[in-house]
Amino acid sequence: MEIKTIGIACDHAGFPLKQYVLQYLEEHGYPYKDYGTYSDQSSDYPDFAHALAEGIESGEVYPGIGICGSGEGIAMTLNKHQGVRAGLAWMPEIAQLIRQHNDANVLVMPGRFVDNNTAKKILDGFFSATFEGGRHLNRVNKIPIAK
Repeated sequence: MEIKTIGIACDHAGFPLKQYVLQYLEEHGYPYKDYGTYSDQSSDYPDFAHALAEGIESGEVYPGIGICGSGEGIAMTLNKHQGVRAGLAWMPEIAQLIRQHNDANVLVMPGRFVDNNTAKKILDGFFSATFEGGRHLNRVNKIPIAK
């Protein structure tokens, strides 16, 4: 995967895991842009998900990482944007498949259900995988809603 600047966003429930992810990114020399939240104080995931999605769509960042308690809310919000393909991964194999088969441009993790060791493996899997194209390209091309 070609990495530009990684965008990252979370809510309060995802904040502890985001802190680990930021450390991981720094250790690997990946540049990143943090769209918030910046504490574990109660917050609304859509505020940060929309900002990350706009960064993906504008080309400011690629790829992205979203984290909330279950991962579902931030994934739903991210996927409202036509230029985003956010995939929820709670194990490394799924992180690889969302890249290989779905060309996911945002990795979503459930902050309340993934420990740091598992997150490391998920991140490694996501960043090392590449889109396979072929039969998957036709499917990915059908995802956006045609206007």
